[in-house]
Amino acid sequence: MAAPKNNLSNFYRFSHDKSGKLTIYLHDRLYRENASSLIEEFNVLIRKHQPKILVADLLHLHFLDDFGVAVLVGLKKAMGDRRGNFSLTHINEKVNNILSIHRFDLLGQQTYLEQRSAPDIFTRMGDAAIKFGEDQVSMLTFLGDTFHSLFRCFGNSRMLRLNDIMENMRRVGLNALPIVVLISFLLGLIMAFMSSVQLQQFGANIYVASLVSLSMTRELGPIMTAIIVAGRSSSAFAAEIGSMKITEEIDALFTMGIDPHIFLVLPRIIASCLVVPLLVLFSDLFAIAGGLVVGVTMLDLTINGYVTQTINTVSLYDLFLGIFKSAVFAILISWTGCLRGFQVKGGVASVGKATTSAVVSSIFLIILSDSIFVVILRYWEG
Repeated sequence: MAAPKNNLSNFYRFSHDKSGKLTIYLHDRLYRENASSLIEEFNVLIRKHQPKILVADLLHLHFLDDFGVAVLVGLKKAMGDRRGNFSLTHINEKVNNILSIHRFDLLGQQTYLEQRSAPDIFTRMGDAAIKFGEDQVSMLTFLGDTFHSLFRCFGNSRMLRLNDIMENMRRVGLNALPIVVLISFLLGLIMAFMSSVQLQQFGANIYVASLVSLSMTRELGPIMTAIIVAGRSSSAFAAEIGSMKITEEIDALFTMGIDPHIFLVLPRIIASCLVVPLLVLFSDLFAIAGGLVVGVTMLDLTINGYVTQTINTVSLYDLFLGIFKSAVFAILISWTGCLRGFQVKGGVASVGKATTSAVVSSIFLIILSDSIFVVILRYWEG
């Protein structure tokens, strides 16, 4: 057993063996006057001997105050940082009562995060499959609730708020019109410019009008318009409803006996179905105008010739096919945005995730449904 080489010898002794065990024998009292000095002494001991086990013997400790408890907590924490063991021994009743009052057992504890091995590929595939299945069940449930609310409105049309539908029509349609017109005009201009390079070689400049008009009315017009609306409106629907979900406004609607699907979902879906086909018509018109600019300025075509070729190429069937597609896309966009909003859980961060998911899911569903249309029309028209 060794004694400290200073005036603290009256308060502690220590011993150290080859097994890595350091025992500190505390004497007399551990209180405010000697606490800071003892902390420094004990830290030096721990650094010098590098113990794996530290034992504080309290057999001869007669007094302990808050500062003394802090000294013992410091020893426990120091050994915890070193991943060592700390324990108290020979605790008398008086000291034990003081330690119990301060809840010494809970002080100085540290939780170490165990390094977890990365899950194997089968575990990740299983988790992804479960998550996908839960998402599909949620989508079908939401779809069923939406149809149920729609059937309720057939019996009582006054349940739908006309002002909400008009407001959503303005936001989805009128506010999106400038960007749809601009992008469609530029898209028609690019298509005409790129196709003219090849068609000029065969003296088929006039067919630039056919290419632009037919591709826009049947495919590109509905798809590009739907993608723009998905980026603007689907994300907005998810953010709005998600914020309401977090602030418990949707729960308040349930409490007041108001169907959230009638109040929030149906006005957005109906408004989208009404205005997106109109946006597609403007998209087709301005894309053709973009092609007209290239045809007149670069291909020596006349306005009358370009317009005539466009009318001869595009039939009402092509026009209505694009409008029908756009209506389907509008349902998918608005439905997906509302669905992701209702799926929000937790805090504000989940609103951002729902917004991103709404846009990605909407675009995926647009491309997927258009692919199905292409396959069906290939055999239908063939």
